[in-house]
Amino acid sequence: MSDTASTNDSTNSAGNYLQNVYDLATQADTDAYYTRWAASYDDELTRQGYQTPQRCADALRRFIASDAAVVDIGCGTGLSGAALAAAGFTNLAGTDVNVEMLDVARVAGIYRDTWVTDIENPFPFALGTYAAIAAVGVIGLGAAPASLLRLALEALATDGRLVFSYNDHALKVPEFTDALTDVVSSGLAEQEFAEHGIHIKGLGSMSTVFVLRRR
Repeated sequence: MSDTASTNDSTNSAGNYLQNVYDLATQADTDAYYTRWAASYDDELTRQGYQTPQRCADALRRFIASDAAVVDIGCGTGLSGAALAAAGFTNLAGTDVNVEMLDVARVAGIYRDTWVTDIENPFPFALGTYAAIAAVGVIGLGAAPASLLRLALEALATDGRLVFSYNDHALKVPEFTDALTDVVSSGLAEQEFAEHGIHIKGLGSMSTVFVLRRR
């Protein structure tokens, strides 16, 4: 077990996983961490006032119809899917790399379809299958790499939307901000929306929600 994992195990004995989630070094560490967190994830995030999912859902609703097909990647236990449903979306699919987190989402019954993501092929569907991809809190430190931003856009047909968020940690790392600059400056996407606001109220953290249109 890595030093990071050992520290996380002892620190999280009280179920306070949020404190260390940005320190995960490898995909194996991340998967093991979320496996342990799955049972208490919803409770902890809800208690702490997790605002980004609803902000993302409300932003996406400005640009596509409520019956449009949306795939919620990195959906975890389904908090982002619940926010999309609350915003009026009725045709949702959910996917995550962690089986235990996805099992919680399946029980919630939010998604019409769910599958475990293959990291080597994160978008195993035909171009245009989904009108939008939601990546709520998915790209950033301790989560998916910046390269996922381009891959997600390339999985959308022209005029498809990608809604995603960068928390304050990601916004300070050039790898993530440069990825956004690249997809816009290269002509792959147009930025239609960006709003900085509350991420997790209990932590006093912030995030920026973006909506990009595939060109």
